[in-house]
Amino acid sequence: MIEMQAQERLNNPFLNKGTGFTAKERQQYGLEGLLPPVVRTIEQQAEEVYRSYQNEATALGKREFLMHIFDTNRRLFFYVFSQHVAELLPIVYDPTIAESIKKYSHIYQKPQGAVFLSMDEAPDKIQTSLLAGAAGRDIRLIVVTDAEGILGIGDWGVQGVDIAVGKLMVYTAAAGIDPTQVLPVIIDAGTNNQSLLDDPLYLGNRHPRITGAAYDGYIDAFVAAVKTAFPQVYLHWEDLGRDHAAQILQRYQDQLTTFNDDIQGTGIITLAGVLGALKISGQKLADQRYIQFGAGTAGAGIVKRMYDEMREQGLDDKTAKAHFYLVDKQGLLFEDTPGLTPEQRPFARRRSEFDQPDDLVDLLSVVKAVHPTILVGTSTVAGAFTEQVVREMATHTDRPIIFPISNPTEKMEAKAADLIRWTNGRALVATGIPSEPVTYDGVTYNIGQANNALVYPGLALGTIASTASRLSDEMISAAAHSLGGIVDAAQRGAAVLPPVEKLTEFSQAVAIATARAAVKQGVNMKPISDVPAAVTAMKWTPQY
Repeated sequence: MIEMQAQERLNNPFLNKGTGFTAKERQQYGLEGLLPPVVRTIEQQAEEVYRSYQNEATALGKREFLMHIFDTNRRLFFYVFSQHVAELLPIVYDPTIAESIKKYSHIYQKPQGAVFLSMDEAPDKIQTSLLAGAAGRDIRLIVVTDAEGILGIGDWGVQGVDIAVGKLMVYTAAAGIDPTQVLPVIIDAGTNNQSLLDDPLYLGNRHPRITGAAYDGYIDAFVAAVKTAFPQVYLHWEDLGRDHAAQILQRYQDQLTTFNDDIQGTGIITLAGVLGALKISGQKLADQRYIQFGAGTAGAGIVKRMYDEMREQGLDDKTAKAHFYLVDKQGLLFEDTPGLTPEQRPFARRRSEFDQPDDLVDLLSVVKAVHPTILVGTSTVAGAFTEQVVREMATHTDRPIIFPISNPTEKMEAKAADLIRWTNGRALVATGIPSEPVTYDGVTYNIGQANNALVYPGLALGTIASTASRLSDEMISAAAHSLGGIVDAAQRGAAVLPPVEKLTEFSQAVAIATARAAVKQGVNMKPISDVPAAVTAMKWTPQY
């Protein structure tokens, strides 16, 4: 029996220390003779892991190696991740995770703690599966996806489970969310990706996506099961399709603490970047003209967050909406544009506003007509911010704010170096993927990364630490302002967002700002007298 318990400990990634078990622990747990005799500290183990990681030749190879560590020793994995967070973030998560998702069925080895829910099975099995995945753990954070709109690569069916696993890794590395309290979930509704349906090795349901009443009913059953199984949970929706993301958030946001990163997270980080840019330029948000290029789930979510901020700064509804122009594949969106989503409709323009509205069918024509001061791209149309578009924009504003934030790399609307060059160094730039500093005319411009990882980990930590029953707009706004206020406006070439290298520091700041907003609103379920202390008490650190 003691041997079985020893093997279980070695095979449990939450308990395993590998060679880190001390002599006393080896005797206590029946591990004598089951490990090499040398005892290593977590620091020594991490040094060896990082050296081996560096020997991997490709980004995907590096990720697969790190996932092996994750599967065997969670504390060691997060120790290494926290020591090299800026370097490992694009390996563990975006953009390398996109390649991992595409190859998931071919390289699958372990479920990595995820729960796989199939819409082909009865909804009454959901709670049983969730509890089995939790295995008695106190789950406080769930990331769930149906993988219909993964990053910039679309529908990847059950293979999108990697996005939930990866997102939770960032939560822990950045904000110290306890990895024993998280649960990744994939809801397999089928897939419309024909390449997956034709792949004999594909691990998911082989039929087109389930939609309509059957989909909605299953999601209802899922949320009910989550509320019953984990009453203190923070439920994070990730990479749902355009037809479902906003309506699901709206349906449940008053029922439990819930969050959609594509809608709210992207909106928060973009607002934070804009606030940082305006701090540098000395301008006001109320004076900006904003073009959103790509008006899907993320784009519409960003515009809603910007609009909400303008309203909070005192603008009335009509005046605030007048600042926004949505451009999608049809061109500028008008009130009579067919197929508008409920999220697009409030910001659609009237044709009577323009002399020749029928000509506004591409980005350049809209830029010429509108003279924007802010241009944000979530289109996944590579190179859409052309030199002509950018130079036209820069003609009409001194400090153009330009954020090509589509990812992965091959989907970017423009490169940071081109934007700096085409505007003679006047552009205030953030990109969705890491960008190297740009030197132009003797000045080095640091490029902010509009990476949701700067905000969503701290947002969750602050929400959980404050025992907030709901995630409110005020809490979200506080998170954005806490990041935007960090920018050093006096430094030439300063980035509009804080660097990812200091992710853990900024996550703490975001968490405290979020928790303070929750307490100020009175949505905390337990009394809190010292917000920073409550946040610190919730943080987990990887140590033996």
